Amino acid sequence: MIHEIGQQNSIFRRYLAEIRDRSIQKDGMRFRKNMERISEILAYEVSKTFRYKKVTVSTPLGKKETVELEEQLVIGSILRAGLTMHQGILNYFDQAENAFISAYREESNSSDIKVHVEYLAAPDLNHKTLILADPMLATGTSMLLTLEAIQKNGIPDKIHILSAIASRAAVDRVTKELQGKVTLWIGEIDEELNDQAYIIPGLGDAGDLAFGNKL
Repeated sequence: MIHEIGQQNSIFRRYLAEIRDRSIQKDGMRFRKNMERISEILAYEVSKTFRYKKVTVSTPLGKKETVELEEQLVIGSILRAGLTMHQGILNYFDQAENAFISAYREESNSSDIKVHVEYLAAPDLNHKTLILADPMLATGTSMLLTLEAIQKNGIPDKIHILSAIASRAAVDRVTKELQGKVTLWIGEIDEELNDQAYIIPGLGDAGDLAFGNKL
């Protein structure tokens, strides 16, 4: 399943526009805040698909039947850019466990993009629902390698991938290779990748915009 949330007109599209706008990108705090807002809205949309159980709460004046989340959640972020989304998702699922994965691509002038996964900190994933966050789904390589690496900690019952912007090529690749094992929640899908595997028009490097340029 692929959900492109930005297809519908809402305030969500403003936040997407602002993270793309090169003049607004100069304000790192605003960029991070907009990524947090985007993550919260994506998390809310995902929450509609979860299982809930009936509970009763006591108010100062009586009792009220309501529901609470039944699924055990793990929020995973791909470092370092994924940190821009992690807190937004955690704001909505504050009782979730957390996972962090280091997956970075080796910069070169070659069209052959190499991605390295070097660090993983995650709880037991068996029979849980995993939410993986990465702002930019460009080629899909980092996400696929992350999913492969994280399975040493168990096999989740469900996997949801959240990204602000994705390329059409990455969406097609991930859905083809994982064939029904994941649900994608994307802000907007862009149709083009350049020779360096950056999404066009995209927004640039989300990690650099949020946390500063790296060597």
